[in-house]
Amino acid sequence: MPKIISANLNGIRSAASKGFFTWLAKQDADFVCVQELKAQAPDMTPEFLNPGGYHGHFHYAEKKGYSGTGVYSKIEPDRVVIGFGSPEFDAEGRYVRCDFGQLTVISVYCPSGSSGPERQEAKFRFMDLFMVHLQQLHAEGREIVICGDWNIAHKEIDLKNWKGNKKNSGFLPEEREWMTRLFDEVGYVDVHRGLDPREEQYTWWSNRGQAYAKNVGWRIDYHVATPGIAAKATTVAVYKDEKFSDHAPLTIEYGAL
Repeated sequence: MPKIISANLNGIRSAASKGFFTWLAKQDADFVCVQELKAQAPDMTPEFLNPGGYHGHFHYAEKKGYSGTGVYSKIEPDRVVIGFGSPEFDAEGRYVRCDFGQLTVISVYCPSGSSGPERQEAKFRFMDLFMVHLQQLHAEGREIVICGDWNIAHKEIDLKNWKGNKKNSGFLPEEREWMTRLFDEVGYVDVHRGLDPREEQYTWWSNRGQAYAKNVGWRIDYHVATPGIAAKATTVAVYKDEKFSDHAPLTIEYGAL
């Protein structure tokens, strides 16, 4: 019965100093997908590489202090794939795939377009390329769970101030339609929403103002899964008792495959 955690760390060193790995040791998770390491290989301590005996596999960005993804697992994967085949975005350290029998666990960190038009155009390029990849993945016929920061709030319920964000990156019509296509046409499932349809299930809060204190957030971290394993999801939790990052860890437990 796999337990899978997704956590954008906003810097692995920063998250560690705030107790992330102490918390993780108590979770007994089978797989942990992390994003935004903001570290390169020389920065990774033994604790970061193999916390509590986990096997860790990572995709580092070429740019220092930027992006980066990883997958921790209790068992060693049968196969590891670093990057999804795009020279532009693989240079940014955005994708780690690990296969375990018939299960594939992927950690992804999709680009943000909030810093300006140039990055938004890059985000659209990523979306076009990644959609093709996601379709190819689905066609493999495996059970797949893709965890990570997708940097898109899908529906109005997924962010507090949706009316004021219609023209902002992360809630643009094109981005939301892309997510709809992923679920309705390609056939993936938004596992969190399938288990918990309530409002205010946010996973990220701006550092501006009192966003966290007032729970003015966005739900941009997801478990996106194939229907078979999605149907076996039993519990979901957004952990907010401690603050390791500007994101909260998202934990979903699944029944046996």
